[in-house]
Amino acid sequence: SNISGASSDISLDEQYKHQLEETKKEKRTRIPYKPNYSLNLWSIMKNCIGKELSKIPMPVNFNEPLSMLQRLTEDLEYHELLDRAAKCENSLEQLCYVAAFTVSSYSTTVFRTSKPFNPLLGETFELDRLEENGYRSLCEQVSHHPPAAAHHAESKNGWTLRQEIKITSKFRGKYLSIMPLGSIHCIFHATGHHYTWKKVTTTVHNIIVGKLWIDQSGEIDIVNHKTGDKCNLKFVPYSYFSRDVARKVTGEVTDPSGKVHFALLGTWDEKMDCFKVQPVVGENGGDARQRGHEAEESRVMLWKRNPLPKNAENMYYFSELALTLNAWESGTAPTDSRLRPDQRLMENGRWDEANAEKQRLEEKQRLSRKKREAEAMKATEDGTPYDPYKALWFERKKDPVTKELTHIYRGGYWECKEKQDWTSCPDI
Repeated sequence: SNISGASSDISLDEQYKHQLEETKKEKRTRIPYKPNYSLNLWSIMKNCIGKELSKIPMPVNFNEPLSMLQRLTEDLEYHELLDRAAKCENSLEQLCYVAAFTVSSYSTTVFRTSKPFNPLLGETFELDRLEENGYRSLCEQVSHHPPAAAHHAESKNGWTLRQEIKITSKFRGKYLSIMPLGSIHCIFHATGHHYTWKKVTTTVHNIIVGKLWIDQSGEIDIVNHKTGDKCNLKFVPYSYFSRDVARKVTGEVTDPSGKVHFALLGTWDEKMDCFKVQPVVGENGGDARQRGHEAEESRVMLWKRNPLPKNAENMYYFSELALTLNAWESGTAPTDSRLRPDQRLMENGRWDEANAEKQRLEEKQRLSRKKREAEAMKATEDGTPYDPYKALWFERKKDPVTKELTHIYRGGYWECKEKQDWTSCPDI
């Protein structure tokens, strides 16, 4: 089937080589189609106005068969933008690619109105694409209330990406606001350029009536802590009355003195372009911005969205990468999201069993929390020091750059995987 899709001008040797590579590590290209169950969201949500969303027990009917940790890993879909950035000699050009990477992480959200599974405390998700794409990634759920996940990815192409994301959400009746808190760090090994930024607010509209749709709005400031270069990105909120293009993103890349070197323009669901800004001397000697038609010549397309797989609308609108994330793999930690029974049952279309299993897991998690709380109470009465919950692969410490308290990867996961020594993993 792989050959039939290949165009005829590729030589047969190449087709054969391509086929060998495919069979070496075949990636799945489809999942069972979403069954057609109807359930009224309002019947569940009407008792929840004003509540913290992570505390509302939701049936799997509103989920997609991926966990929040897998969803976070999807930020790496366009990892090649960071590979390109790592090769840039000019730090301002590098910043353009980092900005495009930041925007690209939203491209999968435009049709994805289902909610990812809330990971259990201690749940992990690994993605090892070292052979194919040069990177590997690990996520761990480090807190349950508020839900927080730590993520660490490194690439042999010269970059490290790390983040801790806490999701806070507010249900406002007609719409739902999702505010991710926490900084994202991208470090380039060769130059030591260290970038940080935060995510924008995601809004899910038409919660009660009509078709659900998603918007991103707000501003992102990406800062290079080594050089002082900055990029300001504006995600323009959708307006019914505006004639402007929907889902628009604009940006400016400036040096430490505030001088603009590049203008960025595009949409968060399609593509991003950049233009080199040449100051033109204005009438009265002052610097005027470059005129539009001249800028056109310097246009460079930084990023373009990959097309969705065939029949994506029946498979939760998953991208090609998303379709592979929950595929079973041998040798992962016992806490890996792929092994989560309720999520697997839901992916296979057995939603009633998935709901029962989800309740069992949530109850198990509640009991272990009560046990921890009881131990803490007892320890304070006895005066013995008590350690609250500690993540396994990440350590909570003050970030040297942003000065925030955050979870940073302490190492050891891939070494344990190699030895298949998972004795330290909790039973979740």
